Amino acid sequence: MNQTLGARLSPDLTGANVEDAGEHNRAVVLRCIHRQAPISRAEIARRTGFTKPAIARIVDRLLDEGLIMEARRRHGLRGQPAIELEINPDACFAIGINIDRDHLTILAVDAVGNVRARVHHEKRFILPAEFLQLTADAISHFQRSRLIDDARLAGIGLAMPDWLGEISLLGKPEAYQEWTAFDVRAALENLTQHPVFIENEANAAALAELDYGLGAESSSFFYIAINPCPGGGLVLDGNGHRGAMGLSGEIGWLPIADGGDGKAHKVQLLGEIFSLFFLYDFLAQHGVEVSVPHDLLTLDAHGRRLVSQWLKEMSAHLAVAVKHIGMIVDPDAVLVGGRLPIRIVDELLRYVHEHLDAEDTSLPSLHRASLGEDASAMGAAAMPMAAALMLASADAAQRTRSPLKNMDRLNS
Repeated sequence: MNQTLGARLSPDLTGANVEDAGEHNRAVVLRCIHRQAPISRAEIARRTGFTKPAIARIVDRLLDEGLIMEARRRHGLRGQPAIELEINPDACFAIGINIDRDHLTILAVDAVGNVRARVHHEKRFILPAEFLQLTADAISHFQRSRLIDDARLAGIGLAMPDWLGEISLLGKPEAYQEWTAFDVRAALENLTQHPVFIENEANAAALAELDYGLGAESSSFFYIAINPCPGGGLVLDGNGHRGAMGLSGEIGWLPIADGGDGKAHKVQLLGEIFSLFFLYDFLAQHGVEVSVPHDLLTLDAHGRRLVSQWLKEMSAHLAVAVKHIGMIVDPDAVLVGGRLPIRIVDELLRYVHEHLDAEDTSLPSLHRASLGEDASAMGAAAMPMAAALMLASADAAQRTRSPLKNMDRLNS
């Protein structure tokens, strides 16, 4: 390997200057541009350890393929101004779909993560047939309106909860069991000629943060999604970690001891007390009707006080989860996101910090996730995009994975 003396190389930005490593080296350069753009050829050489002639050949090829573009010249330095390189936004496109118990969101995304179009349905317990029809309508709309170039569509990603029709939760209709027998991968593959990628929605949100959000600052973090059911996703050293059985990050199964009665500790699962639907139910018990996340931002003073009361109670449980995550996984950070509005996530985190020792350096830092309520849909689009751009987050298992079912796990 021809490396610059003293260079500190990231594991996925290293390669060999040999002819039979062409595709690998091309991927290394593309990842470097994706992560560090705008970046000059000389900087790419320093970061990857490739020779300048090797960089010139690879960059010329990427320019010819339309994957990258020369963005501008950097002035203010000695000598000839350096030409900076970026990913070409029109290099490829992806469609990201997120279905959950309370909504369906479908995004058209370009190669740098810009959302070119969004279709959103705020509706509870959408059944498989309606999901498929709404998805087909959205894709057709994107194509007819020329919001994306179908010839450059890298694929369709789907982010959805595992056991979508099986987990018992407030208000679930009996018909929702249809999801347990619905082959969503086959249905989507019949809908399109493009590759289909599937991932758990919290894992997908974590991947979105990795490629488009706080991943630029942290390569190892745990993502907590506050949705109708709580979920989690784990990123380690720049790669999503699914676990041996695909269950990594299932924070809803975390046991929580509640000693609120002052006498005994009642042990419950976090998912049995903490979710968006439990917040709605708490408000309903106190005469405040809320059915969608946006309603939480329009409450009167009484409603806001109730929300704060619930957040303070839940913050103690979330602090326990953060401590467990810190001890077991030891990530750089814990990110909190999902469909809970940003302002309310910020309030929740203030209360969580009150339960954490600010002087405890063993705890991961705690942050609000950067991408908001569309993070899972962005993560769904990030899957085919990562494959097309040969990013480190690309995962071949997403081309065959289907949502887990309880019996699948028991029989494996």
